[in-house]
Amino acid sequence: MNHAPPEIDKQQSRIAFSRAAARYDEVAVLQREIGQRMIERLDLIRFQPGTVLDLGSGTGFATAALGRRYRKAQVIALDFAFPMLLKVRSRGSWRYRPRCLCADLERLPLVDRSIDLIYSNAALQWSNDLERTFSELLRVLKPGGLLLFSTFGPDTLKELRAAWSAVDGYTHVSRFPDMHDVGDALLRCRFADPVMDVDRMTLTYNEVAGLMRDLKLLGAHNVTRARPRGLTGRGRLQAMQQAYEEFRCDGLLPASYEVVYGHAWAPLSQTTSVCVPFDVSPLK
Repeated sequence: MNHAPPEIDKQQSRIAFSRAAARYDEVAVLQREIGQRMIERLDLIRFQPGTVLDLGSGTGFATAALGRRYRKAQVIALDFAFPMLLKVRSRGSWRYRPRCLCADLERLPLVDRSIDLIYSNAALQWSNDLERTFSELLRVLKPGGLLLFSTFGPDTLKELRAAWSAVDGYTHVSRFPDMHDVGDALLRCRFADPVMDVDRMTLTYNEVAGLMRDLKLLGAHNVTRARPRGLTGRGRLQAMQQAYEEFRCDGLLPASYEVVYGHAWAPLSQTTSVCVPFDVSPLK
């Protein structure tokens, strides 16, 4: 059965994140927390990369942290929203300014086997073809290079999705792949020793409007091609808000996030980065 999520409208997504750059850091609390947890995971990996790619860098919170951790490495920030990269370059306290690339993670303007470490926090969910993206990441990784990433799983914003489902049949919330599907895609693309795990985090709001505002300021509102066109009528919006009230607990409305973490290695005998169609058992 095909559980492929609705396709992301890349042009609209780029516009949304470009507009969000100015105020992104005001509301990116969850993204910073996930990114910090990923940085801490590097403490457990004895690895000294010479070249580091921050894939989907946003405003550069992790880019700066990676630069501090790997002081001898060349750090590259890549994002497909140019205003985000301007924020990266404007951050203070740089020992040196990182290189910045404005590009889509599905088509990397990097030569084969040029990167030792790819760090990607909450960016892979904006890929329309996860296997193609993993193939690209494997292509640019040096043999023995490391991919460390986080993305969101299917329970992310489940309350908002359920509330909208009670109103109409349109896609209002992006759908995210299951952890096991992500792990299987890594194996099909011939990454070595993939490790996957999941964490669940919840933000709370007084009103649904607060959640909607944060998603808009993050640039993370609905940009799927199956989204409803035109303005959402007041009646439908009020109906969604009423449906969301069923989830209120202790006076607050929850917004759930299923955070999927993964890491995998480029094989030492790497010969190809093309995904192959073989069957694999789901990762445990």
